[in-house]
Amino acid sequence: MQKFKKVALAYSGGLDTSIIIPWLKENYGCEVIAISANVGQGAELDGLEEKAIKTGASKLYIEDLTEEFVNDYIFPTLKAGAKYENKYLLGTSFARPIIAKRIVEIALAEGCDAIAHGCTGKGNDQVRFELAIKAYAPNMAIIAPWRTWDIKSREEEIEYAEARNIPLKINRETNYSKDMNLWHLSHEGLDLEDPANEPDYDKILELGVSPMKAPDKATYITIDFEKGIPVALDGKKLNGVELIEALNKLGGENGIGIIDMVENRLVGMKSRGVYETPGGTILYEAHELLETLCLDRDTMHYKHQVAIKFSELVYYGQWYTPLREALSAFVDETQKTVTGSVKLKLYKGNIIPAGITSPYSLYSEEIATFGEDNVYDQNDSAGFINLFGLPLKVKALLDAKKLK
Repeated sequence: MQKFKKVALAYSGGLDTSIIIPWLKENYGCEVIAISANVGQGAELDGLEEKAIKTGASKLYIEDLTEEFVNDYIFPTLKAGAKYENKYLLGTSFARPIIAKRIVEIALAEGCDAIAHGCTGKGNDQVRFELAIKAYAPNMAIIAPWRTWDIKSREEEIEYAEARNIPLKINRETNYSKDMNLWHLSHEGLDLEDPANEPDYDKILELGVSPMKAPDKATYITIDFEKGIPVALDGKKLNGVELIEALNKLGGENGIGIIDMVENRLVGMKSRGVYETPGGTILYEAHELLETLCLDRDTMHYKHQVAIKFSELVYYGQWYTPLREALSAFVDETQKTVTGSVKLKLYKGNIIPAGITSPYSLYSEEIATFGEDNVYDQNDSAGFINLFGLPLKVKALLDAKKLK
């Protein structure tokens, strides 16, 4: 086994990374620099430094990346309208590149000769972390214990931790695989591994309640956008972090943003997960509604195609690629007129449109009206249909001639 003097570890304090610190020291005899990123996971960071040091790390960095996460990763993806497989709002996916980028920066400053992560060999995160590392430190060695150690399951991880007196916040009964940040909370594993099992929402939900337990009274909200970016809630200006936090609370209380899906991982297998994204779900709906007013037909339809590719790039860990940057440039151009206000009604898991306004609205009531108007000559449509249907007519005449 290759020897390293100093290893930077992507450290969350969860089950995987908690045991990786002693494992690295036992197998490589190296110093371990633990690095945690604050991307809005809240209480998960409590007591992390003490735990990392006691477990064997020489130091722990806790980097506050929340604002950068929102402005440079979440909002560009929101503006693109990117949803992986038309459902998943990419909460884990776009958090990995920003975390890995900061880890590389610290690893280089500390003189580390390797970077380690706790991603499994079955998941997407190993790709997301390592592609970001390659983008910013192409010659850096990467240690992925799940691809080399003898541990085969989360149960064996718990046994490893117990043998070394490593404190854990989970047990065998609550051993869901979770990822939390400002945007979402994901749940995988245990009974969720069988798609036939209905999730026990009373047991697993943390950001809100199920629609069945949401209030019987609807909640009205208004979100203001400027160039595709949400800037205010109910008339109050908020920065991105504050706005998402406020919408998470409102959405969670009303049972918004719970997704149960079987998705296609990049590595080829299908996996089942339950995602909580209350604020993000509201923002996506509001943004899409505003675009229906502000984007012309051809731009909107083409942007839908771009959103599919954008979501794949984010999901596959290809954030730091020329194509993603080019697609973002296209998206930014489309968002120049996506400014206005969207009123929504939140009710038992539903987001119901309640009014849209924009100074850049392309909707003309005078043209669209079913009443009398003086701006649209309905006779013009006859010539349009004749030309639009000309290829079909020619084909039909040819087919008729062949039958004679």
